[in-house]
Amino acid sequence: MTEAIEKEYEVLARKYRPSKLDELIGQEVLVTTLTNAIESNRVPHAFILTGIRGIGKTSTARIIAKCLNYAGSDGQQAMTAKLKDDCEQCRAIDQGRHPDVLELDAASRTGVNDMRELIESINYRPVMGRYKVYIIDEVHMLSRSAFNALLKTLEEPPEHTKFIFATTEIQKVPVTILSRCMRFDLPRINTEQLSLHLLNISEKEGALLLPNAAKAIAVAAEGSVRDGLSLLDQAIGGATKGDEISDTQIRKMLGIANKDGAYGMIESLIEGDAGSGSEVCSSGAVGGCSYCNAVLCHAGCGYCGWPE
Repeated sequence: MTEAIEKEYEVLARKYRPSKLDELIGQEVLVTTLTNAIESNRVPHAFILTGIRGIGKTSTARIIAKCLNYAGSDGQQAMTAKLKDDCEQCRAIDQGRHPDVLELDAASRTGVNDMRELIESINYRPVMGRYKVYIIDEVHMLSRSAFNALLKTLEEPPEHTKFIFATTEIQKVPVTILSRCMRFDLPRINTEQLSLHLLNISEKEGALLLPNAAKAIAVAAEGSVRDGLSLLDQAIGGATKGDEISDTQIRKMLGIANKDGAYGMIESLIEGDAGSGSEVCSSGAVGGCSYCNAVLCHAGCGYCGWPE
């Protein structure tokens, strides 16, 4: 008898990826606008989502595709912003096997020939769903010729086609493209919201993450949910099972300065006592961050002989 193969570990950023509009955190304006547009059947033919990395652009694009193609358990339900877990169309989109939802990476398919192939396929009606949805990630990477080839189709697409663009550099997208899309600027997640999100996930994972540690991770993530979850993954992996994860451990993991130690070092420098500042830094009270040594060297403490 062969032993059962353990399920492969899934990183937190993928395991807890939002699959419904109400699971998106910190995006209230987007959720409200999309909900009203879908429920009132006023859905535009093109969306563009912009924001920093790891903020939920691709996840939101997939959720929109599911809302538009939702059909319920009997396959006859109308599209909705309030998704349920009874739809085969939604499951197919989540698993990346829906024939009418195509995800393209503009970073690797930048040329005009790629756009021509896409445009040629647009005229065919959906095979399985209500709409054909084209999700183009990092759309700013398309060449000028590719953008020009897309313009006319984007202005007057077939009624069964929807476009969803995602980009981290909205300033590189031509104005002629932007004017044909409904634009959503996804803001960074604030520290309090991200901290609560990290605490909830750590509880589900059976990890003992302390509030101050969650806040330290949230600050380091700079408003990016994916970055926060990746750091939480690292913190849980580096902790002994059953032990609390403190902010001190997070600071050591990230090389972040201890606030009190940093203040002590700065006070020493203000007073002109670079030697005391060097002692604070070398003692580990600051947390071992590299910039502290750089500051002391520029102050001429003589600790390592630099810059002689």
